[in-house]
Amino acid sequence: MTLKTTIKNLIKKYDLRINKLMGHNFLINPRVLQKIIETADLKNDIVLEVGPGLGTLTQELAKKAKKVIAVEKDKQMNEVLKETLKDFDNIEIVEGDILKILKQKPSILKNSKYKVVANIPYYLTSPLIRMLLESDNPPEEIVLMIQKEVAQRITAQPPKMNLLAISVQFYAQPKTISYISKASFWPEPKVDSAIIRITPHPSVILRAKPEESHQRFFKIVKAGFSSPRKQLANNLSEKLKIDKEKIKTALAECELNPQARAESLNVEDWKKLSSDLIFQDQN
Repeated sequence: MTLKTTIKNLIKKYDLRINKLMGHNFLINPRVLQKIIETADLKNDIVLEVGPGLGTLTQELAKKAKKVIAVEKDKQMNEVLKETLKDFDNIEIVEGDILKILKQKPSILKNSKYKVVANIPYYLTSPLIRMLLESDNPPEEIVLMIQKEVAQRITAQPPKMNLLAISVQFYAQPKTISYISKASFWPEPKVDSAIIRITPHPSVILRAKPEESHQRFFKIVKAGFSSPRKQLANNLSEKLKIDKEKIKTALAECELNPQARAESLNVEDWKKLSSDLIFQDQN
């Protein structure tokens, strides 16, 4: 029996309502499923899976992982998971919103080392990644199936940098593993997807909590991207209320073009620039 047939049978059996906004595009390509598992490189790990849906990926994760914590927001899906995952004793099903759950202290992960593996909908991508990387206990690795366009934004380099790319690359090294055709899902979505691996920098994993300087860093970056068509010096001067000549001096000291735009700077450029601006602000 194919994955597509199995999924259709489960939907019919439980009279499920398909909601594409909730990410109800089910993976039906077993080769893609194995590619995700291969990318996660599981060796007796604890895995946090977000949005397990009908449990197709969850079952494969459980065969390799020490334990899988599957967080599902949809109540009707949770009823199905109790049936499809009943033969596994290393899976914990948690009903709830992952963003709210991650804010809890102590969290469901109890400060354990863990990896995140998930096929997530568009609306959840940015807030979930940011929350995971900024948490008191960030994962050792994140492997996600996301929209192709979003993966391209996350892995962007100058001159096509964007706020999402900076937000992820500040904390981690993202890499697109492979692009996945929309034909690998049912119902078929309108866009292709990508498997992306995000590996947090060692300093992120070891830190106790985000530093105050990180908040200042992102305040400066957001100011820089506030009007993409404007030159960086204009945006920073306007949003941060800093004299434009001081901004140009800081850019020159960082060996950056005074006429540069935000998308032309990489993460290291932003780090140098923000340090210089913070230093000026304190003196």
